[in-house]
Amino acid sequence: METAPSEISSSKMFGGYNKRYKHFSPTLGCSMTFHVYFPPSSSSSSAKFPVLYWLSGLTCTDENFIAKSGAQRAASAHGLALVAPDTSPRGLNVEGEADSWDFGLGAGFYLNATQEKWKNWRMYDYVVKELPKLLSDHFPQLETSNASISGHSMGGHGALTIYLKNLDKYKSVSAFAPIVNPINCPWGQKAFTNYLGDNKSDWEEYDATCLIKKFNAVPGHILIDQGEDDKFLKDQLLPGKFEEACKNANVQLKLRLQAGYDHSYFFISTFIEDHIQHHAKALSAL
Repeated sequence: METAPSEISSSKMFGGYNKRYKHFSPTLGCSMTFHVYFPPSSSSSSAKFPVLYWLSGLTCTDENFIAKSGAQRAASAHGLALVAPDTSPRGLNVEGEADSWDFGLGAGFYLNATQEKWKNWRMYDYVVKELPKLLSDHFPQLETSNASISGHSMGGHGALTIYLKNLDKYKSVSAFAPIVNPINCPWGQKAFTNYLGDNKSDWEEYDATCLIKKFNAVPGHILIDQGEDDKFLKDQLLPGKFEEACKNANVQLKLRLQAGYDHSYFFISTFIEDHIQHHAKALSAL
């Protein structure tokens, strides 16, 4: 049974507040935490805030983006709420969940696992269904029907695939250094084999490069920033594969290769304002 979120921390920033919450998730079968940045509200306005979901990468929690990205400055200016969930179930003590940094804890890959051992790893349903309803039920100041989605690395993979499978739920998408073709990289192959089994057609449902081939129209354009000095670029991220698929499907993609930048939050914080503006425009929050 869903429980109301309880506030566990609050810090003022750029006139608004970073607030962290804890709740029990029926989808995942455990307690989960998430952050919301509420921009400053005008006492004379009853307008609700559009929502930008941020999905984080491998090893991250709901705290990394809030603490390191600096996104709150632009979100405050545009009147945009930021929602950052965790990256996997916690506290279930499944055998092997902490054996490696790229699978299990902190590595949910934003899919619904089909293998019995990992049945609680249902981050897709958590992000797409449970969390928006939780926010809608308990935070009347959030306009959850007016939402966009973004993310980094594994979270960039999550943002792109969730957006493409739910064009009615999100107004726009962007990503930093996303894993765009996981069926063809070691991170994705490891995760998909364990979570989804050996049927490759099941894998394709969570691969942005495969999904984009099903489209001939996507609203607006997809924004991706990729550091050229990212050590994972050639083996894990494969943006060229996604770029080619978008061209073939006539999907507008703005892929920006950024010279000298790596995979870190130093890179993200440098270009996050552009992404906030990209989403604010789509959400009419300018």
